[in-house]
Amino acid sequence: MDYLPLFFKLTKQDVLLVGGGNVALRKARLLCRAGATVTVIAHKVCDELQDLLDENGGAAVIGEYHAALLDDKMLVIAATDDNELNQRIHYDAVERNLPINVVDSPDLCTFVFPAIVDRSPVVIGVSSGGSAPVLARLLRARLETWIPKSYGKLASLANSFRNQVKQKFSTVDQRRIFWENVLQGQIAEKVFAGRTDEATELLQDKISAEDPEHQTGEVYLIGGGPGDPELLTFKALRLMQQADVVLYDALVSPAVLDLCRRDADLIFVGKKRDNHAVPQEGINELLVKHAKTGKRVVRLKGGDPFIFGRGGEELETLKANDIPFQVVPGITAASACSTYAGIPLTHRNYAQSVKFVTGQLKNRTTDLNFDELVHPNQTVVFYMGLHTLPQLSQKLIEHGKPADTPAAIVSRGTSADQKVLTGTLESLPALQEKAQLPAPALIIVGEVVELHENLCWFGEEVLAQNLTPVKAEP
Repeated sequence: MDYLPLFFKLTKQDVLLVGGGNVALRKARLLCRAGATVTVIAHKVCDELQDLLDENGGAAVIGEYHAALLDDKMLVIAATDDNELNQRIHYDAVERNLPINVVDSPDLCTFVFPAIVDRSPVVIGVSSGGSAPVLARLLRARLETWIPKSYGKLASLANSFRNQVKQKFSTVDQRRIFWENVLQGQIAEKVFAGRTDEATELLQDKISAEDPEHQTGEVYLIGGGPGDPELLTFKALRLMQQADVVLYDALVSPAVLDLCRRDADLIFVGKKRDNHAVPQEGINELLVKHAKTGKRVVRLKGGDPFIFGRGGEELETLKANDIPFQVVPGITAASACSTYAGIPLTHRNYAQSVKFVTGQLKNRTTDLNFDELVHPNQTVVFYMGLHTLPQLSQKLIEHGKPADTPAAIVSRGTSADQKVLTGTLESLPALQEKAQLPAPALIIVGEVVELHENLCWFGEEVLAQNLTPVKAEP
């Protein structure tokens, strides 16, 4: 380890900054955020730096650097392009045992500025020791996406209850377990949602409870997206990685499931055509059962939980049993699959509206309001319609949709084996009878399908001219 990570307490401490340009300005911003009193020495100070010093009680000295400026300083930063001057500042600082940073000169530094993730009072520093600062910044950017802004509020809340927790628990291990539950459970989630008052009340109740180690369970209803794990939201990933139990559907891809916490209990509750591993009522009961034992339960669904995902039914059960829950939207299959197929769902030259429709109703019929689905300048996306495609096409044509309307099937959209089959409303059933594209698949009907040939960028196209159409059963 070339550098020992340290954090300086700079509040109201005097710091010398040599240089008055943009590089010095960037360092001065960090120093002022940390509460330091900054003195700048330079021949010229840029206007932004002067304004920053004025706002934060600093001072600018116009003139030459000299060693006496180091007196009574806690640390010094050299931000000049004069190598000889930088070496002299380094020598003077080391002689006085002052920490010194010379910008872009690691050999002249006794400390370095890390790339910073600021969630005050939580602060994370990432450093390459000056060898690869761009890499440190890239790592910082990744951490920024993983760590919610509200972690600072959570840390402040925990700090305000530290003494009470110490009084409640006599051992370090007891306190550790208590805080692990608090910082990863319902209380933390309320802070992240901006409901700090409710979080404070819950934390006080938890400390005051006769059994303070008991953790109130919660359910996270999460949309796992269409399959590509990179399409998950940051919040979905965070909750998946702290789940005790995960109930997942058949449409959740292995790559997405693999991002759940390693030691979580994974329970398959998927439904396939004519094969339900667990009936919906059983899923509802499992959610309640595990939450009531104090566990954090993730209900992971493909796509979005509120678009043909029966998420509303599950939440009604949780509400009736006083189980707290959160809902995390996911990218629904219609949006993701059409995008990966290069088919815009709306386009001012083709379609000004879009409808999402289930191709199979509760009673396994296609008794849809077809009059609403045949309007011009409209895209219709059918979920779960692969097995009823011939009937859907026939009904749309019977209700006035032109038989030559472009139509497409997107099979296993966003996955490595995505395939797209295009045709017309009349020809698509026969083409699919020959191609046998597998589920999960979406059917897209509308003029926007014409754009696929020009805009497709992902996956494989099944060329209709290579298929010998087979007359599909009506």
